Amino acid sequence: MHIPSLLLIVLILSSGYVVGQEKEQDAGGDLEKKIQNPIANLISVPFQNNTDFGVGSFDGTRNTLNIQPVIPLALNENLNLITRTIIPIISQPTGPGESEFGLGDISLSMFLTPAKPGKVIYGGGVALGVPTGTDQFLGSGKWTAGPSLVLIYQPKGWTFGSLIQNSWSYAGAGSRGDVNFFYSQVFVTKNLQKGWYVNSAPIITANWEASSGNQWTIPLGAGLGKLFRVGKLPINAQAGYYFNVEKPAGGPDSQLRVQATLLFPK
Repeated sequence: MHIPSLLLIVLILSSGYVVGQEKEQDAGGDLEKKIQNPIANLISVPFQNNTDFGVGSFDGTRNTLNIQPVIPLALNENLNLITRTIIPIISQPTGPGESEFGLGDISLSMFLTPAKPGKVIYGGGVALGVPTGTDQFLGSGKWTAGPSLVLIYQPKGWTFGSLIQNSWSYAGAGSRGDVNFFYSQVFVTKNLQKGWYVNSAPIITANWEASSGNQWTIPLGAGLGKLFRVGKLPINAQAGYYFNVEKPAGGPDSQLRVQATLLFPK
């Protein structure tokens, strides 16, 4: 198992020993709802490690560590701008016993959201992609842009929501193929006691440039998480496993996702 995954699993399993009951209760309530809202008015730095199994005809293993700072900006008393950057560090198998390691394409999403959301939370904006991949196996070589939308509903103890994007290439290396890529993360979370929760947050994608039958990746799975504190710093840690019930040729069979998020509430 990759070291980042192992370290984050240890964080989850040991969290009950590093905080007291009083602080666990402190960490709940409003903060519990915010960590399940990707466009919340909350500064956070997620470290998400995805390990994909069964990649390619040689059943390789791909590892991607996404560093994903989320920074909210108050534009006025009615409107916030939420920025979400994803910086991927990738180990990509390229053949039996061979791999490339480096930086993937960086993406930036910006959402306009109401400063005082109602029962249904929403945000809309743009998703931008920058061709920062350090190898042809690690990036598209294209500049991309497209619309992005988030819808969230949080009844007592639950969160239901979806993030939807589609990106098209508009510039970049002429020798590389065009990009027309759909991305959607559907998430359902049930809060338990003492900061624990169960969730399912599959990432569904479609490559519209691929041939018929090789466009969709559709995973099914679930995970477990916990909100806790180390000193005064709130941390949200979670782990989940997903099986791809639909995938393109050479796509991974399954994925282990492990994440630790540093939270900086106001």
